[in-house]
Amino acid sequence: MDAKQDESGAKLLARSLKALMMTNSPQSNTNLYDHLTLLLMKVMDEHPHDAVDVIEDISHDVKLRFSEDMQNFLRDIPDTTAAELLAEQQSLLFARPEEDEQEEHLMETLHPNVREVGFYLEQAGVGLGREEMQRIFLALKQLVESQALLGCRLWGKILGTESSYIVAEAQYKGGEEEEDKNSEEAAEEEEEKEAETKENEMDTLPQSTYKPPPAVPKEALGTGANKFVYYVCKEPGHSWVKLPSVSPAQITVARLIYKFFTGRLDTPVVSYPPFPGNEANYLRAQIARISAGTQVSPRGFFRAREEEGDEEDEVAQDSIEVNPDFEGIPVSEMASLSTWVHHVQHILQQGRCTWVNLAGKTGEDSNEEGEAEEKEDPDEPEPEVGPCLLDPLSKDSEMFNIPPWTSKVSSTLTLQHAVAVQRSNLWPGAYAYACGKKFENIYVGWGLKYAGEGYSPPLPPLPQKEYPSDKKQLIEALDPSLEEEQVLRETLEEQRAVQEEMEDIDDEDEEDEDD
Repeated sequence: MDAKQDESGAKLLARSLKALMMTNSPQSNTNLYDHLTLLLMKVMDEHPHDAVDVIEDISHDVKLRFSEDMQNFLRDIPDTTAAELLAEQQSLLFARPEEDEQEEHLMETLHPNVREVGFYLEQAGVGLGREEMQRIFLALKQLVESQALLGCRLWGKILGTESSYIVAEAQYKGGEEEEDKNSEEAAEEEEEKEAETKENEMDTLPQSTYKPPPAVPKEALGTGANKFVYYVCKEPGHSWVKLPSVSPAQITVARLIYKFFTGRLDTPVVSYPPFPGNEANYLRAQIARISAGTQVSPRGFFRAREEEGDEEDEVAQDSIEVNPDFEGIPVSEMASLSTWVHHVQHILQQGRCTWVNLAGKTGEDSNEEGEAEEKEDPDEPEPEVGPCLLDPLSKDSEMFNIPPWTSKVSSTLTLQHAVAVQRSNLWPGAYAYACGKKFENIYVGWGLKYAGEGYSPPLPPLPQKEYPSDKKQLIEALDPSLEEEQVLRETLEEQRAVQEEMEDIDDEDEEDEDD
């Protein structure tokens, strides 16, 4: 009886223990019984060498595997890629307006026919591809509608190390926004200069007498290098950014440096000589240089505008208009450089399209001090004159023994349907085509001028001389010896003693007089 009671008690204890082991945990939703079962099965399958030493690690692996099996087998939603984000932005380009009035307004608005330009460029063997040209056409259409531009065309595409720039050229429509900004910036600079002069007046240290040369003034908007306004974007569908106007100092420094674009407009341009601005200003300066050197058209398409009355030369140099009597030039003749002309003003070494006499400005300031000094300066700078508008390409000079242009025809078999093409060798990536009465210019490249076999940066200037050797000679004084210093000290002490005796005698005489 006792043995049976012991067996029944052991069974009850085992059942209660098993029930306890099979109780699920509220956190992991597992129980100890299943865990031990899987643990022993893993030991029997793997036969570890030191099972008692690695039993904790095996138990941890079993828990992880069991928890992974209990998880959801659905995949996580992948992150949105850059291509998908770009597709969402470009989908807005294909959206159609809902109201009929907007459609009528769009039909009346003049948009650049980029698809036609792309077709002719494809015949010439250049371009950006049909897909990209279609997206650029829609992006330009969006730009014209959002900015209410008078005219717009695809200038080209400038490549960068991180991203590229799609450049649109628009006509200047007037306005004083940027002029107000420039005036405010000039006022701030004047205030800073005044503050610096006040601080220098309080300081007793010697000041430098060097005066920097007068700055070349910027050309007004709508004239010269700032005749057109340029907008850039990285991809069709991205927001267009208006580039600032270019200054002569920026063009001058841009000619001396050779630097790739990064694709970020706010990137500082680290170079020597230092460039006055960021990448947006450098991009605008390169666009001005490329336009001045590669914007060409068939001879006779433009003509000089007839102006009534005597006007300034600055206006006459940029006064051209479309010739309504132009009938086109046969493609067989367009292969010659003499049938192509420049229709954009040349940029002078001063950094402007029109020369400015800076000596006259300094002379006006000197009139306040005296008119005699002005008369004593007979040396006036000679005005710089560049190539005239509508000069043929045959007058362009060679560089590095390379012709400036290369001419070709898209097809020599059917000239009546062929396209004449001009490729610039000085600005690789600049092309121009002509077919009948139609022509167009485009640039697709890195925005850098051909520099020959190798580019060598300019050397820094020579160090400044300590003193003008031609006016006076510097005479160095010899240091006194120890004996000379002792003699000088003794003489100074004797003079001091004599002076003290004289002061004592004067004091005694004054006391006697008082008595």
